[in-house]
Amino acid sequence: MTLVKQLFEDRRRSSNLSPLAVIDIGSNSVRLVVYEGASRAPVVMFNEKVLCGLGRNVATTGRLGDEAVQRAIRALARFRALADVLKVKSLQVFATAAAREAENGAAFIDEGESVCGAPIRVLTGEEEARLAAQGIVMGISNPDGIVGDLGGGSLELIDLRDNDFRRATTLPLGGLRLIDATGNKIDKAMSLIDEQLDRVDWLPEGRDRTFYAVGGTWRAIAAMHMAQIDYPLHVMHGYVVPTQELIDYAGMIRKAKKLTSLRGISEVAKARREVLPMGAAVLERLLVRLAPQKVQISVFGVREGYIYNLLSAAEMARDPLLSFCQDYAKLRSRSAEHAQELCSWTDPLFEGPGFDETPEERRLRCAACLLSDIGWRAHPDYRGEQSLNVVAHAALSGIDHPGRIFLALAVYFRHAGQSTGGNDQLSGRLKAAASRRSLLRARVLGAAIRVAHMMSAGMPGIVCHTPLSYNGDSLVLSIPRARAALDGERLRRRFATLAELVARKPEVRIV
Repeated sequence: MTLVKQLFEDRRRSSNLSPLAVIDIGSNSVRLVVYEGASRAPVVMFNEKVLCGLGRNVATTGRLGDEAVQRAIRALARFRALADVLKVKSLQVFATAAAREAENGAAFIDEGESVCGAPIRVLTGEEEARLAAQGIVMGISNPDGIVGDLGGGSLELIDLRDNDFRRATTLPLGGLRLIDATGNKIDKAMSLIDEQLDRVDWLPEGRDRTFYAVGGTWRAIAAMHMAQIDYPLHVMHGYVVPTQELIDYAGMIRKAKKLTSLRGISEVAKARREVLPMGAAVLERLLVRLAPQKVQISVFGVREGYIYNLLSAAEMARDPLLSFCQDYAKLRSRSAEHAQELCSWTDPLFEGPGFDETPEERRLRCAACLLSDIGWRAHPDYRGEQSLNVVAHAALSGIDHPGRIFLALAVYFRHAGQSTGGNDQLSGRLKAAASRRSLLRARVLGAAIRVAHMMSAGMPGIVCHTPLSYNGDSLVLSIPRARAALDGERLRRRFATLAELVARKPEVRIV
């Protein structure tokens, strides 16, 4: 059974949990996320957060502030009402560091449960770390490295190998806690950060692996970094930054006299900006200790880790990227079955000399095939750019940014042909950002799909009987005699373009 075909077999959703919602009561923010259902690629129906600052004074007073509590209670009341409007079938609520450590945390939980009409689970540090790790497994393909989840009250560090939670540590290094504990003195905070990191004797295990950065403050720093380098995408999940580059950038934020002078600060909510220097200081000192190969930003964390726990073993084993693409093909393509057929139909093309396709490259090719017809309803003149924009910014998981760029370009070339225009638009910027190998593969795949649609009109049951093959210096398209009438000038022009891209002569055979 092929990788993609397996996804179409025995597809089940947890309908008794659709939709489901999670309320995350953190030390800085209280957030509601409503998901379409429990699946390997969860789709968000609604997302709202309120920056309440529950943990703002816990370090010095031991208590949740009265104003912060009332703001959080009002947020919980609104979130309960929204859950009712959205007809949520399962509402799960959990709280983290501030609520579990404050002496009036229990009273806040009691009031919160009354407002929510649901029990609030106060997570231990270990539970929070485990869920953060499972969130990474949910959103990133085959993760292996150190996960860091920075909240307002604490920092969770987790060693993740082979999708397995190995060990974890919770440190009192959240942004609000550091502001409270040090009187917002960054030099004093640096000493406290180093003191706490010294306690973690397994940090050298992070050397030359990946560091997965989770949490709103670190996402804000990544958004500013994107603006600083004029990055072509504005999707946070899967964004990768070289370690030393991010150490230097975090140091710049830590030392900045005025945050408003930094490029990209407009990307950060005003209520979030006060914790940026502390979050940058923690990131800087942690990366120096870990010495990872790279830093990858994840928008998947504790909430998604909770959803992961609801999945069956079979659903957990599914590929998150292909699961999403399959669902999207069903919603937007003329035929999801035809999109599936394209993956097998293009296999011989990429088995030819010069491609030496890796398993990961084939996985991305199958994903591109599944997404290749999602723009068919758009105006023909704009299908390329519109499809590229949708794919480039879709809520994909299990993929990094180079993979995302490949998908977007492959779908673009499928509609636009071998266009060299668009240099002032997103397509031109993504072409410049892609590697030469990735760009060629995207062009070849796009050209192949254009050939397929000339024969099939996007309908299943055709391309599986019209195989591609290499024969010496020729690329051969074989059409059965019963389908000979599908041959034509436009088909041959598109096939000649494909053959040229793979440095072969085009040959159409009626067999």
